[in-house]
Amino acid sequence: MVNIHIIIVTYNAMKWAERCFTSLRQSSVAVKCIVIDNGSLDGTQEYIKNHFPEIDLIQSPENLGFGKANNLGIEKAYKEGADFFYLMNQDAWIFPDSFQQMLDVYNSVPDKSKIGILSPMHLDGSEKKFDIHFENYLAKDVRNNRMFSDVYFGEAKSFYEISFVNAAHWFIPKNVIEKIGGFNPYFFYGAEDYEYVNRLTYFGLKIMVCTKSKVVHDAVQSFHKKQPQNKAELLANTRLSMRMQRETKYLDPNYDYNVKRERTAILSYILKLSAKGNINESKFYLDQYRYFSKKFKEIEAARKTSMTGRHPFLNL
Repeated sequence: MVNIHIIIVTYNAMKWAERCFTSLRQSSVAVKCIVIDNGSLDGTQEYIKNHFPEIDLIQSPENLGFGKANNLGIEKAYKEGADFFYLMNQDAWIFPDSFQQMLDVYNSVPDKSKIGILSPMHLDGSEKKFDIHFENYLAKDVRNNRMFSDVYFGEAKSFYEISFVNAAHWFIPKNVIEKIGGFNPYFFYGAEDYEYVNRLTYFGLKIMVCTKSKVVHDAVQSFHKKQPQNKAELLANTRLSMRMQRETKYLDPNYDYNVKRERTAILSYILKLSAKGNINESKFYLDQYRYFSKKFKEIEAARKTSMTGRHPFLNL
């Protein structure tokens, strides 16, 4: 009997709790669920205890962030003998045959050693359209896999390779956890899944989307986040995003990382912008230089762990 452990990180999840956890009970394939609660204040912990006693609830006294909390669940599931690890968002639910359809794909792939992540098809909260972000991920690869053409003409394959899917619904075999490990604790929240996928790619593993398996991710259906109240806040958010993109690039084991070259590149930006009289942007890159000067060693250590460590970032 296959042993599937579902791992869900919650934080004030009452809006979705009933639908999310009830859907797990209705799975045609038996599953176990581990919930790591990041200090909810809306009654999530008590609700799970009272209405879903079968769930293994880990109560964190503080908000550990997405990656560290998931790692706790992954470690517990591994020690309990999980064959598959299913990472699922709190604002999500499944259908009765979701897991069976993914297992069918897993069993049909000739070379299972190449499987990194299996993903179902993500619907939005209406269950009538794709989650807009998931649809965007699919679109980036259609020039290679021709998935949309196959679906339109009724010739959809059981799975397609894609380059990225977010961690709202990830079905991960045990051997991948042993090789790739858990989430990099460098990030508190925001880029963990991108960093993880970069590591999968480095080791030649693939992401496969299963066309007959569907699930729901009831996320905001817009590419535009809530706009800040003022220009200063907007600028701060933009610059934070730029910094995280740089961090993700540095941590990517596929990237030819060289501290001396990166220092020189940032200093070059500062000089060029200063010469043009762009003082604000010059100051921004000076702040970046100071920030990364303190982070370069940490990044280098994290890269080494992800590339050479045994089940990186997990205590197994």
